Amino acid sequence: FISQSGETADTLSALKEVRSRGIRTLAICNVMDSSIARAADQVIYTRAGLEIGVASTKAFIAQVEVLLLLALYLASCGSRIPRLTPTELSHFIEQIYRLPAILERRLAEEEETVKQLAARFVHAHDFIYMGRGINYPVALEGALKLKEISYIHAEGYPAGEMKHGPIALIDEQVPVMALATRGSQLKKIISNLMEAKARGGIIVGLISRGDTETRALLDHAIEVEDVDEYFQPFVNTVPLQLFAYFVADLKGTDVDQPRNLAKSVTVE
Repeated sequence: FISQSGETADTLSALKEVRSRGIRTLAICNVMDSSIARAADQVIYTRAGLEIGVASTKAFIAQVEVLLLLALYLASCGSRIPRLTPTELSHFIEQIYRLPAILERRLAEEEETVKQLAARFVHAHDFIYMGRGINYPVALEGALKLKEISYIHAEGYPAGEMKHGPIALIDEQVPVMALATRGSQLKKIISNLMEAKARGGIIVGLISRGDTETRALLDHAIEVEDVDEYFQPFVNTVPLQLFAYFVADLKGTDVDQPRNLAKSVTVE
């Protein structure tokens, strides 16, 4: 059970229901000694520190990292085959240690690019975010942040489902933010982007650094560090959150206390 505040009513209710059926529970929380942390059998604290803004940013990143660490632990010590070898585990851990420096460097290098893009799209009324595989949840996160703090209607979709609805919305007035970093899904996402572009869509893409081929297909691009596919959610999330921040700031909205939102939903 995952909750930044540890007080979310429906999550707490579901946890109690599961425990009443004799099933052991694990909570992933940021707030120490919160209701969900106390109710669960075991808890992993993300230790992201106090998050003042209503729209979670660092809490999301911390939750993803905890889930990755948990997956690595299970993959290295479980009885199921195949298991991670010590060498493979060391490779993953080394990349985790490198992440803070990578994010800090790319944040500084791409900040101006992201700010310029925000100025370009500050008057957009709708935005579609697309991702495949491990990047689909990141597309959801990017769209959520944009709608939460800038009040622009934004929706995240799995790119493979584009023909089941989203493609009907695409025209020259609806920009598409696509997660098109290198990996197993790149060719497929490019195919989706070409379909969107053929319908007049303005394509903004997150691409791996140095990927000139993909860059040539886009109207606008933000370069991120070229990392292992399992680490793409980290390098892709930050620029999307930053984009939402700059759009909201240019619109003059309150990025810390967006209208009608609550930090934690304590009633069902």
